[in-house]
Amino acid sequence: MHADSTVLVTGGAGFIGSNFIHQLRSKSRCRVVNLDALTYAGNPDNLADLASDSGYSFVHGSITDADCVAATLRTHRPVAIVNFAAESHVDRSIDNPLSFVETNVVGVQILLDAAREFTAGLNDAERQKFRFLQVSTDEVFGSLGATGTFSENTHYAPNSPYAASKAAADHLVQATGTTFGLPTLITNCSNNYGPYQFPEKLIPLMIQAALNGRPLPVYGDGMQIRDWLHVSDHCQALWRVLTAGEVGRTYCVGGNSEVPNITVVQTMCDILDDLAPRADGQSHRTSITYVTDRPGQDRRYAIDASRIADELSWEPEQTFRCGLRNTVEWYLANQSWCDRVSSGAYRGERLGLG
Repeated sequence: MHADSTVLVTGGAGFIGSNFIHQLRSKSRCRVVNLDALTYAGNPDNLADLASDSGYSFVHGSITDADCVAATLRTHRPVAIVNFAAESHVDRSIDNPLSFVETNVVGVQILLDAAREFTAGLNDAERQKFRFLQVSTDEVFGSLGATGTFSENTHYAPNSPYAASKAAADHLVQATGTTFGLPTLITNCSNNYGPYQFPEKLIPLMIQAALNGRPLPVYGDGMQIRDWLHVSDHCQALWRVLTAGEVGRTYCVGGNSEVPNITVVQTMCDILDDLAPRADGQSHRTSITYVTDRPGQDRRYAIDASRIADELSWEPEQTFRCGLRNTVEWYLANQSWCDRVSSGAYRGERLGLG
């Protein structure tokens, strides 16, 4: 993509979206338009440093608003749409499944319809260059046993309302590409971590709980295994897929870092013992407590990322321990950000109890 190209990023004020926008502006210099509804997890502070950047524009709106989406496309004429906009927390999906269907399914169909209408007005060359990238999750595949990995050939078997809504969205994207010829791409990523992650997710939740002297609640026995992917690596993978991926293809993106949840929390405690020791001299590990597991919890996720490695020459750069330490350092240096995002609807309480 040329430096004068415009990319529409939906949900760009969220965790992964804001990191992706920062990477686009710093590395590609493409113009970026960010369409975001600014729900609880969409935070303008994530992009405050771009306020004076002439190559960045913000549109306050939702992908469920067809008129807003269509007007944004007409005004800014992007060469690509990268869709991050989604309700994304499993526990919240247990409390309110319908909101996940409204955003993750209906909203995606509205976005696809608008993209079809927009591209119908392009000339042949412009239409061939256009891309619609759906950013999805490995949770659509369900749960693995002790062995095996998810790949692009794995059948969908979602076990939570969140995962089911993302699976439906993926199917709609694939169907729109096949039926109507919209140039679509899909990525399914493993668990992300890093700067700007809303503190209801495991790593920032535990960091904030430890710093505030609260218990560190670990679900079940803590042996749920996830493949951890640093958000900077994920954003690099998305750029490779967007610029070099084969239209109609799905790419699984993983971090090559399978770690049980309890090990994640223990490692984080060890890092905090070094960087922010407790006043009483005890290890942060002593605050770990075990609580009843969430309903429908998947036991293990693991990604086979050989397709994106072989076809697009992408591999993660961050090791988990190094990436986790960098993440802890970021949260320690940005406590004012944490205080602001935790001052409203979410204050660290447990969600998803049904």
